[in-house]
This record gives sequence, C-alpha cells and structure tokens, in this order.
Amino acid sequence: MTSVNLPIIGSMHSPYREKFGIPRQPNLVQIESYIEMYEPYNDPLAFEGIEEFSHLWLIWQFHENKNQQNTEKFRPQVRPPRLGGNKKIGVFATRSMYRPAPIGLSVVQFKSIEKVGKSLRIYVMGSDLLNGTPILDIKPYIQYSDAVENAESGYAQLEPLRKSVIWTALAKHQQQVLQQQKKMSEQFINELEQVLSLDPRPAYQEDAERIYKMKFAQFDVSFTVTEQAVDVLEIVQVEA
Repeated sequence: MTSVNLPIIGSMHSPYREKFGIPRQPNLVQIESYIEMYEPYNDPLAFEGIEEFSHLWLIWQFHENKNQQNTEKFRPQVRPPRLGGNKKIGVFATRSMYRPAPIGLSVVQFKSIEKVGKSLRIYVMGSDLLNGTPILDIKPYIQYSDAVENAESGYAQLEPLRKSVIWTALAKHQQQVLQQQKKMSEQFINELEQVLSLDPRPAYQEDAERIYKMKFAQFDVSFTVTEQAVDVLEIVQVEA
C-alpha cells in the first residue's frame, strides 16, 4: 500500500477555536476568515485570475483529530451526529473526520486577496474550518459542473433547523459593556448568533438543564439549549 506526502500551502485563521461549535457544513454561517499562505505559495502570481471566480474549493487536513484512524485500525463504519450518534453508517457515506485519510473538502465564497507585509491572505466567507487548519490546495468552483441539480443527499438532504438565540440579562449586560469598550461589534454578535442558532450540541444530547461552553474567537460563551431556543448565559473575554 502506498502513501502520499502533500505540501501544506497555508493555514486558516477563523474564530472557531475548538471543534465544538463549528458548523457541520460550509456556508451555514456567514463568517469571514482568511488563509495565510506560506512560502513559496504566497506569490501573488499564483492567484492571477482568481478574482473571476465567486467561490473556491478548499482541500484541507483534519489536524487536531486525536483519534484519527490509520490503515491498521480502519473501522468501516462511523456514527454521524446528524443521525443522533446512535446509528452506524459506512464511513465513505459520511463526511466524518474519522476516515483513512484526514482530508476535508469545503466550498467557500471568495472575497479578496490582501498583501500584509510579506504575508499573502486569501479572504473567504462561510468556511467550516478550525483556526489553524492546514490548507493543502485551493481550486476554483465551477458552477456548470460542480452544482448538480436535483442531487440526492441521503440523510442530509435538508438544511438543519435553526433555533432562536436569547440573551439573558447578565449576558446582555456583558455584551453591552464589551461593545462600549469596542471589544465586540454588532457583526460579531450576528456571527455568534448564527453559530448558536444551529445548536452546536451533538444530536444525541437533549438535556435542557445542562450548561454548555464554547470558545469563539477571543470569548468563552456559556449557554443552555431548549427545544425552541438557545439561551446565552454568559460571555467572557479570554486573556490573550
């Protein structure tokens, strides 16, 4: 059996600081992030013509998967969160991170390219990548071939339902203080609410009394989840 060594051409910079809270698919949350390109791939000539494309494919690596399977421990089935974590299904019929090759694929909206000192940044919208994710390749999205009409998507045919996001009195006060200190913007609040509305919990957890905590950008967010809503209990800035 052969293996392939792939170069890492850059890394993702996003507000997702841990696996918990990351949207389960790209483009569910409209948050801007950027790829910082590494030498020698930070040559602007390598991106000449990319402005003509509205979307890009990102090929990336699951770099913080502590239980990554290898060929000696290959398990042919996994338990997708979308199915409640109770039903097994073939690994190649899922987008699970627990697969023979730790490679992910996401389509994102292309925003811009910026040169910051010696750094070249590719700004995108709608990624589902953890901060620091290694990028293996970038390819243009081709509408006429990549968008398949009437495609069947099995158990993931429909977009997940969204819950209302309600700020408790304490969390609302903390939010207002952070805004006054210019440590939090309306855009950031909107992005956080998009993430929470998707209910970050695993599908098999339905405890309305349990307090969940999520790291998002430079904040720790505590919340509970009911059938209809996500209640934000507290939001605290983390020391850098």
